[in-house]
Amino acid sequence: MTRALLLSWDLRPEVIFVLGLAALIYLRGWLRLRALPMPASQPSPAERRPLAAGWRLAAYWAGLASIAVALMSPVDVLSSQLFFMHMSQHLLLTMVAVPLLLIGNPFPVLMWGLPRPARRPVSAVLSGQSVWRRVLVKLTSPGIVWLLYVICLIIWHDPLLYNLVLRNQFVHDLQHLSFFITTMLLWWHILGVAPRLHRTMSAAQRIIYTISVVPVNVIIGVVIAFSPSPIYEHYVNVPRLMGLSVMADQMIAGILMWIPGSEMFFWAALIVLTQIVSAEAKKPVHTHAPWLVEEHAAGAR
Repeated sequence: MTRALLLSWDLRPEVIFVLGLAALIYLRGWLRLRALPMPASQPSPAERRPLAAGWRLAAYWAGLASIAVALMSPVDVLSSQLFFMHMSQHLLLTMVAVPLLLIGNPFPVLMWGLPRPARRPVSAVLSGQSVWRRVLVKLTSPGIVWLLYVICLIIWHDPLLYNLVLRNQFVHDLQHLSFFITTMLLWWHILGVAPRLHRTMSAAQRIIYTISVVPVNVIIGVVIAFSPSPIYEHYVNVPRLMGLSVMADQMIAGILMWIPGSEMFFWAALIVLTQIVSAEAKKPVHTHAPWLVEEHAAGAR
C-alpha cells in the first residue's frame, strides 16, 4: 500500500492548465525582454537585461514545479494519511514555491508576456488615478498583510476546520489558496518586487517585518509537537503508514512547522542584512574626514 501511494500522482487538469499557462506567459515575456536592444552604456548583459536574466527564469519555473509537486505528487496523496506529509505540502507551497516565484520578479515579465488587449485592464487597475489601485494599496499594506497571514495561519490549524479540510476537497483547495496568497503578499513586501504600490521599506524595517511572523509560526509548531494527545481526529482514524504512531507523526509535523517553517524567514532576514553590509562596504572612503586629516597632520610632524 505504501509503495502504491509513493508512486501515485493525481494529475489534476485545472492545476496543470494554470501552471502551464503561467509558465508559457512568463517565457514569452522573458523572451521578448531578451530581444530588446541593449543600451551600450551598460557593461554586461546581466546589467543590461536584469529582468531577463537566466536565473530568474529558472527560479520562476522551479517555483511552478514546486507547486506541481505539492498539489499533484505523492506528497498530496500521502497528506491525507500522514500529518507530517500534509505539513510538508504546506511548506512546499509557502516556504519554497512562493520565494522562488517572487525571485523571478514575475509581474513585469508576465506583463510583457500577455497579449496587448489583456495588458490594458491590468494597467488600468494599477494606474495612479485608479480607484482600484487605491483600494489595493489599502488592502495590501504591510500591516494588513501581516495580520491576514497570522489570522490565516491560526484559523486553518483549528482542529474543527483542519478536520473539515481533510474531508472536503473544496475546503482543502481553499486552505491552500489562502496560504499561498497571504504568503505571497508577505514575501512580496519582504523582497520588494514589482508592482511597487507602497513606499519601499528600509532594510532594517524589512528585517523586523520578516522576523515578526516567526513567533506565531513557532508557537503553533511547538503546541503541535508537544501536545500530550492527538489534536486532529482525522489522523487517528486513518490507517497508519511507515510504522509511525499518531503521536510520532504529530510531533514530526509540529517540528517541521517550528524549525524549517521558521528558518526560511531567518534566511530572508540574513540575506537582507548581508545586502546592508555589502552596500556599506561599497561606499567610497571619505578622504577628507576629520580623523584622516588629523592622522595626516600627525604624520607630517
